[in-house]
Amino acid sequence: MTQPVMILLGVGGFVVAVVLLNLILTGQRQLRLKRDLIANWGKLPVKRGGSERYLKAAYLDHEAQVNHDCQIDDLTWQDLDMFDVFKQLNATQSSVGAERVYAQLRAYNLGKPDVNEALISFFQTHAEERLKVQLAFAGLGEDVANNSQHYLRTTTQSALPHAWRFKVLGSLPLVGLVLALVLPAVGVSIIVLSLMVNLFYYVLKREALDAEVTAMGYLVRTIVTAEHLVKIQQPTQDALRAAVRPMRGITRLAFVFRSRDNSSSDMITEYFSSMFMLGFIAYNNVLTRLYHHHDEALTLWQALGDLELAIAIANFRTAHSQSSQPAFAAGDMTATGIVHPLLKHPVANPVAWNKNALITGANASGKSTYVKSIAVNAILAQTINTVLAEKLTMQPGLVMTAMAVRDDLSEGDSYFVAEIKAIHRLLRAVASNKRVYGFIDEILKGTNTVERIAASASVINWLSHYPSLVVVATHDNELTDIMGEQCINWHFQEKVTQKDGVVFDYLLHQGPATSHNAIALLATMAYPEPLIKDARQLAADFERNKAWPKYRQGGIQA
Repeated sequence: MTQPVMILLGVGGFVVAVVLLNLILTGQRQLRLKRDLIANWGKLPVKRGGSERYLKAAYLDHEAQVNHDCQIDDLTWQDLDMFDVFKQLNATQSSVGAERVYAQLRAYNLGKPDVNEALISFFQTHAEERLKVQLAFAGLGEDVANNSQHYLRTTTQSALPHAWRFKVLGSLPLVGLVLALVLPAVGVSIIVLSLMVNLFYYVLKREALDAEVTAMGYLVRTIVTAEHLVKIQQPTQDALRAAVRPMRGITRLAFVFRSRDNSSSDMITEYFSSMFMLGFIAYNNVLTRLYHHHDEALTLWQALGDLELAIAIANFRTAHSQSSQPAFAAGDMTATGIVHPLLKHPVANPVAWNKNALITGANASGKSTYVKSIAVNAILAQTINTVLAEKLTMQPGLVMTAMAVRDDLSEGDSYFVAEIKAIHRLLRAVASNKRVYGFIDEILKGTNTVERIAASASVINWLSHYPSLVVVATHDNELTDIMGEQCINWHFQEKVTQKDGVVFDYLLHQGPATSHNAIALLATMAYPEPLIKDARQLAADFERNKAWPKYRQGGIQA
């Protein structure tokens, strides 16, 4: 046996050993993953939420094509900590699923939520099939920057230029291998020379096409996953099989596009691909195939996302035992036992909202949390057909907030300017005469008392002429007097004791707030007695005379 042949056999044996070792390690990982998936079912995910930058980019690209009736704008999304809500819902195993769940929470059509209840119910009751689907998606895994949806929508190429070069260069090592059996020196020389040329050319071209190859790589692995999923019995099996059919032939060189984890098998696969230019041959093959099947590929992507979305909603409902499905009807919003999903120990409250509302009460008494509970559940109701309440009925509508307003240094806006811009966008939405659910926290607090109350009352009065419902949280009790019967009034209460300080029950009460705790709280914090006495006298005089007394030498004079 000649030396070149022995070298080739030795290399081949090493490759086989590495492949066998990789199979053993892969099997062990699969067993661990299976145990984890079974143990974590019905629990809120504790994993990362992913990079919102890439999730948002995928959503915006998708929304540009779909254009739903309602989109949750960035300010509302941030005000309501919706990315944290997304993390609770995101019990997905792949980027296809994560992108689908994120997009589902950010946009919806008015009417019945776009979810497959039959599929959700199936995954709640069929643990074996659900586990098989989860394992298939786990095999696909995540590539947060995959950019595959954007690639499908924007790529117009049908083939790489001069694609024949890759086939010629890729065949040279095979020619050398054949010659090595007859003319060893010549064959080995051709092999070595072609490998050097191919490796250099592969690295050079791969860098230029890196983004496209990454996008296509994840897309091809997605199609491979779909081919496994069509074998699993579930309600959308036939539709998934039909969506996969036009993609046949794309996965012939799928191993070239396998996910990278820097393992030894990955290094071998990458080197093997560069030897025979398989990466570019496979890329060109898929490019040609997809040229005529972009729409079908997007349909398949959507169908796969729907599977993981259904599993995520099923897990969310199981984890939140108090969840229910909402009812939709024209008119008021009503609910019993509504809670906020991000609180570990929430206090449930009712909702009876038939006209614009004012909500008053001390800081930390529960006003903002209650307002956010309504807003978040209004979004969940219309996106995933799920609410954290015993029962909720609402008319479909856009959800918009103006709550956690901040200075905008990039725009040169002060707090007050940023605040009035946030409220103005809400006014524009309300002026469309569609149902809008608006939520304003501490309205116009960035300006002086007189103008704040005057402008706030005018805003609320203007809103009353439109078919929207807006709740305004405020410390200005004067607004409850000014608005009278035009608004319903809610408040939260507290007790102040020397022993415990301020104690809140976090329960909703009807009517405006009647208690004041700020000065009492100063007393519990050991502020000087003369200061406390002056503060109480000032407050009492104002309540009696509706005018502020003045300081005189020696004390306060009414």
